[in-house]
Amino acid sequence: MKLYSRGQVIFFSVVSGLIATLIVLGVSKENTRSGVKAQAEIAAIELTADQPYYAATPWLEAPILNTADIVSYTEDERENISIYERINPAVVNITTEIMAINWFLEPIPQEGGSGSGSIIDTRGYVLTNNHVIQNAHKVFINLADGSQFEGSVVGIDLENDLAVLKFEPPGGMELRYIPYGDSSNLKVGQKVLAIGNPFALERTLTVGIVSGLGRPIQTSRRHIIRDMIQTDASINPGNSGGPLLDTQGRMIGINTMIYSPSGGSVGIGFAVPVDTARRVVPELIQYGKVHRGWIDATVVQIFPNLVRYARLPVESGLLVSRTRRSGLAERAGLRQGNEPVQYGRNIIYIGGDIITSVNSIKTNSLADLYSALEASKPGDRVTVEILRDGKPLTLEIPLANREEVLNQ
Repeated sequence: MKLYSRGQVIFFSVVSGLIATLIVLGVSKENTRSGVKAQAEIAAIELTADQPYYAATPWLEAPILNTADIVSYTEDERENISIYERINPAVVNITTEIMAINWFLEPIPQEGGSGSGSIIDTRGYVLTNNHVIQNAHKVFINLADGSQFEGSVVGIDLENDLAVLKFEPPGGMELRYIPYGDSSNLKVGQKVLAIGNPFALERTLTVGIVSGLGRPIQTSRRHIIRDMIQTDASINPGNSGGPLLDTQGRMIGINTMIYSPSGGSVGIGFAVPVDTARRVVPELIQYGKVHRGWIDATVVQIFPNLVRYARLPVESGLLVSRTRRSGLAERAGLRQGNEPVQYGRNIIYIGGDIITSVNSIKTNSLADLYSALEASKPGDRVTVEILRDGKPLTLEIPLANREEVLNQ
């Protein structure tokens, strides 16, 4: 065993310390280089559907992509994200300006309501609900990129609560539009998505299923929208007019209303089926309205006092008060009343036929008649079931132009 003097021990200790320090510094420097290299490699990773976005680091201006933060979305999530990113640019936020009267009885513009809409054509046509733009003095269409355009009302369909708007995109602007789907083959339980602007919260996506089909919803005293789609996808005020989509990103309905005791979504929303829009939109664009057929007769919805006074054989239906002389209905055999009675300010002729159904749709009210003839055209023939002197009878009646009959 070799012995070292005290001086030699001190010398070796100092040298060993210097060597250790140099080794530590070298390792630290190499680790720093490796860290920079690793960050550069991570930053160069190309994100795909299987490598989606990462959790951001909150204290940095720009988040640093870290492989440990990359997670795979589920197939369902990827589907939702894909549909939203593709379709969102074709969904618009619609705001309106209405005219009000101030204390000096002067008309002044003020902010109206807001809703949603879908671009359906690259020329700037937008499909929405009629109630979104009802009574509007001006209509503004706000796109996903933040641009705003003043739009015009091209046409409205009160019976289906639909409206078509138009704005003029500047040259070079490439509009994305939502393709029509098919609402005739929907199934309860099918997944659907809604995009809209509920409570002015723009660009909101909600997801649900088709909860029911063929729902008849009465929207006014005269109008029933039949075959509405029921969904539990969250729909709130501001969603009106926005698209209900299938998992291919195709429009299958136009979100229109909700059932809600509280005013907010309780999971019962309704959409006009896209097949209805498909049918009426071309006419709205071409004529500004929909041409529909009508039985050229004046009918009265049966009510209890009339049942008692006229001793009618039924408690519901439509009493034919008058037919147009030599009109289509009269020539087809429909019989008018012959005994005038006064009810309030109106004169009703009793003793005529009672219409109980049109094309197999029960006509217990005027709204039922409007609904039964909603898809008809002037010249179409309809099957009308009536009661005459208490006995059932069936007639085939050609239809006149509704606008001409109701405005005569």
